[in-house]
Amino acid sequence: MFDTDKPEERGQVGIGTLIVFIALVLVAAIAAGVLINTAGFLQSQAESTGQESTDQVSNGLQIVSASANVTSGGLDGDVDLTLQLSPGSDPVDLNDVRLRATGDKSDTIDSVGGSVIESGETKKINVGLGIASGDEVEIVLTTADGSQTTDILIAPDPIDTDAQKVRL
Repeated sequence: MFDTDKPEERGQVGIGTLIVFIALVLVAAIAAGVLINTAGFLQSQAESTGQESTDQVSNGLQIVSASANVTSGGLDGDVDLTLQLSPGSDPVDLNDVRLRATGDKSDTIDSVGGSVIESGETKKINVGLGIASGDEVEIVLTTADGSQTTDILIAPDPIDTDAQKVRL
């Protein structure tokens, strides 16, 4: 197989094979490092996305009740909303909650104001929508995390002017 007349060439073939083997090991090590780095990046991105999704689903508000004050001429136009956290929700800062009203009265309020609502608490907010007798308004509350709560408010028609408040 090898020509025994030239033993020094036989050693050079072995060294060449060793160099090729070392090069292959280095290429495999670099490729493994790139794969491990990519896997770590994808894992951290997946954890972040998962947390954002959980916050959107769980960090929400519920509208417990909605009412308006009655005046001698009908409704005063302001709506009182009583809010509480959805089950399992983290505290929500009402300064970061956006309200969108569509229907007979449309409006967007960038902050419903107030303070932070904690678990087990209810907070009452007053929203000036200009709602009148017979109006139907869809309210969408959006938290800073992107969680949305939707409710439809319908003002009764006719209004009992002897009452102080009317439930919507």
